[in-house]
Amino acid sequence: MSELLWDDVAHFFDLGLMGSLPDVRVPDASLEDWQAVLDLIGESGWKCQYSEGDAVLPMSRAEAVLSRPVDAECPELRVWPPAEVLAIFRFHAAEEIDFDVDLRELQGQERLDVLCGFPRAIGRRLGKPVLMDPEGEYGHPVLGFDVESDRVVLLAEPPVT
Repeated sequence: MSELLWDDVAHFFDLGLMGSLPDVRVPDASLEDWQAVLDLIGESGWKCQYSEGDAVLPMSRAEAVLSRPVDAECPELRVWPPAEVLAIFRFHAAEEIDFDVDLRELQGQERLDVLCGFPRAIGRRLGKPVLMDPEGEYGHPVLGFDVESDRVVLLAEPPVT
């Protein structure tokens, strides 16, 4: 059974409202949380690609990635939980795990279910909420993994039309 129904959340997947790359994040994270997410990605068998600038490299431990020099390019990890959906993790700081998803890839119930599965897996592994904010509207999540209910839930009311 689906955690969220497409008809109830479709407005939050409108490119005009959310932008094409909403921000998904785990606030109050730690270096250990980052490593747990990297371990989850490896254990899950999801296709992934780690890069620093134009160089594609083997994935390092979270501690090495997050201790790079201040002037170094921000590394990114591209993860395809299923082949048709891409999540891009950026290693800005140990205190917050953040990644983008492309709403153009997440239209309809089947893709919504895929999206829900990814933050659910991360949230369960960490025991922490995973929140999705509209692009550029940090701190205003519209949906997210709720630890207590152990599911992805709607966190905002739909806009009044």
